[in-house]
Amino acid sequence: MMRVSVDLDLCQGHGVCESEAPTVFSLGKNETVTILDERPGDDVRSQVEAAIRFCPTAALRITEEE
Repeated sequence: MMRVSVDLDLCQGHGVCESEAPTVFSLGKNETVTILDERPGDDVRSQVEAAIRFCPTAALRITEEE
């Protein structure tokens, strides 16, 4: 099972994550990302991986959990 996390010190609010995986990430009014689902299902894994790959500040991570 994957767990998604964000480094808020690196996040600059570009919103790429929200556009790639809108069911997992949301960009708030303060332009900081909020994780809507820390443990999303494998059905959105490719979207989450795209959000991580395209994040301009490399603020997102996936950690594999059992």
